[in-house]
Amino acid sequence: MGLALPLDCLVHVFSFLEPPDLLRAALVDKAWNEAADTTSLWRNMCLNRWTFCNILNLTPGVQTWKKYYLHRSKLEQQMTSGRPSADYTCIPMRGHSGKIMGMAYLSDSDHVFGAGQLRSVVCTASTDGTVRAWNVQEGIQIWSSPVQEMPLLKVITLPKYKVAITTDAHGTIKAWQGETGQELASFSTSSSSCNLVTYSVNKKPFLLAATAGGAVYTLEVPNLNQVSCITAFQNSKIDLLLCSPDKLWLVAGSTESADVSIKVFSTDCLIQPTEDKSHICTSLPVRKHVTACWLPKEPARIAVMHKDNAFQMNITVLDLAVKKSKYKSEILAQQVTSFTLPEKSWNTYSVMEGYGTETILIGCGSELKLYSISGTQLQCFQDHKDTITSLWVDSFRVVTSSLDLSLRVYMWKKANQAYALQSLYQLLGGSHKWSRGFIDVACDNVCCIL
Repeated sequence: MGLALPLDCLVHVFSFLEPPDLLRAALVDKAWNEAADTTSLWRNMCLNRWTFCNILNLTPGVQTWKKYYLHRSKLEQQMTSGRPSADYTCIPMRGHSGKIMGMAYLSDSDHVFGAGQLRSVVCTASTDGTVRAWNVQEGIQIWSSPVQEMPLLKVITLPKYKVAITTDAHGTIKAWQGETGQELASFSTSSSSCNLVTYSVNKKPFLLAATAGGAVYTLEVPNLNQVSCITAFQNSKIDLLLCSPDKLWLVAGSTESADVSIKVFSTDCLIQPTEDKSHICTSLPVRKHVTACWLPKEPARIAVMHKDNAFQMNITVLDLAVKKSKYKSEILAQQVTSFTLPEKSWNTYSVMEGYGTETILIGCGSELKLYSISGTQLQCFQDHKDTITSLWVDSFRVVTSSLDLSLRVYMWKKANQAYALQSLYQLLGGSHKWSRGFIDVACDNVCCIL
């Protein structure tokens, strides 16, 4: 009988094996089993296969890199087949008598693998004047608000604080207790519409409300007490409102006038308004903007899609920073890159989202395209038959919704140390008789809502 290899030698040899071979090697004897179970082997396989692994959110019993790899691989295998009633189910949530104008998850959307009893809760707002909460897995209504005087136009949520916030056709903003539906507070902007964004600073939540008249209110949550109000644009509807991943910057824009630039404000000035800080604002050097998004792994990097004087579509990427001197502070917007998109005609529903620090996803017509910030087209998918209306992008997947009554699910993969998408499956739904297509989509680790 030959001499057994030391443990470190076995681990080195096993580092060249694929997962199925490593699992078979673990059955040979106790020594091989110990080597094949080495944490570093499975950790490296996870990090080489996936762009993001959040092992801190694993549930008890799954908190090893080996179990993480096996569990997530099994989920992906099931997702790849995408068989109706076997690998996914479609459950309608019926109760609203009007059109649903907005939806948002009230449950935490953190990725937790192995949580078989995880419950997804979503809030919806409707023209019937009610906001409702639903158990997504069962399609059961949890609560409904009283009917409001005006149709509701939007709902957003703060899952961490169990709060839902709505706005109606008269610009009335209301906060609702997420577990019971009790009205917590109300605030009137006297505007025909409001764009809403929430963020937290030092564990204190705030609401930003941009009006059709060009004003931006900063309100405390959940009591909706006014902290500040600024005029971003004179009598122009703010239809672009973004808060940066690091919560330091607010970006506001209006497409009503081609001559209006996108403006950037320091959120510190909004929540602590003083005479010294009120001027900390700048305009980005782009006009005729269509949409914008953050590159989330670079907290102050924004990509703006805009038209030039020749009506060609361009994307300009800028990094934001603050320059402080003894007497004042100013915002600097440094251009990182700019490139022209090759398409000559762009659909009204052009949508854009960022991933990592250098990847931009664009839904144009029925195509989903990936670009680097240098302008290189990385991938192009033609899975839809009609216009892509919405993109959901997170660290694990991309979901697209379309007017063709389908969702398409993609998974992030590593390819030669670069980010790439793998097209997994398509979910069909809706009624061709009654539905006009899917306009919006959101996703957590167990379900998609639309």
